[in-house]
Amino acid sequence: MSRLSTCFEHLKTANKTALIPYITAGDSNPAITVPLMHRMVEAGADIIELGIPFSDPMADGPTIQLACERALVHHTSLRDVIEMTRQFRKTDQKTPIVFMGYLNPVEAMGYQAFAQQASQAGVDGLLTVDMPPEESEDLVSALKLCAIDPIFLLSPTTQIERIKKITKAGQGFLYYVSLKGVTGSNVLDVDDVATHVDRIRAESSLPIGVGFGIKNAASAQAVSRVADAVIVGSAIVKIIENNADDADTIMNKIAQLLGEMRIAMDHS
Repeated sequence: MSRLSTCFEHLKTANKTALIPYITAGDSNPAITVPLMHRMVEAGADIIELGIPFSDPMADGPTIQLACERALVHHTSLRDVIEMTRQFRKTDQKTPIVFMGYLNPVEAMGYQAFAQQASQAGVDGLLTVDMPPEESEDLVSALKLCAIDPIFLLSPTTQIERIKKITKAGQGFLYYVSLKGVTGSNVLDVDDVATHVDRIRAESSLPIGVGFGIKNAASAQAVSRVADAVIVGSAIVKIIENNADDADTIMNKIAQLLGEMRIAMDHS
């Protein structure tokens, strides 16, 4: 059983929802990434989503676009992100790590080479924003051979037939994008999220994580009532943006935010 499956099984048994923070690897500089990953786990994170910096993050809003820019100033590459995971695994063999990014860096490395190196480093899942399931057979095959879960996005406009295709191709969990538009969007309708999550559950037994629009403890708590995982990205990345030259403040403020979310989610 993969780390992701084990994590979700344990949480289900404990009647808890997964908390999944996102950071862009190398933001605001590469030296902070691994210590921040450990600090987020200490604060209550169950799974870590690690963004692969990319020069054209078309599905992301300004906050994560700027995070990629800050990381790329330090020339943070996919190989660097794999090495960061390797360093993290020296002291944490339990917490699942999911890479999130765009196809180009993975394709440039080669599907098999990426899957082998990522697996050896301790990567558990890959979500490629711009890889549709219809075109993913070669990548999915390479990932599955190396016990890495391929993870796909679902949106409010995803039709039933496409949900079935995504469920067939995916493993680990499904990532439901709760809002139309790019990352960092603002208006979250939890009742609407619940309706769409129910539609997905009717077609899939995979856990469902909900991201976009989750900014504080209240929104995390509300989403935790209807989903298997709460995914928070822009709110965390914004803390890094606002304190880019102060690693201690970044660590403390992100830990505080995640701690507040964890407490609220556990009391939902």
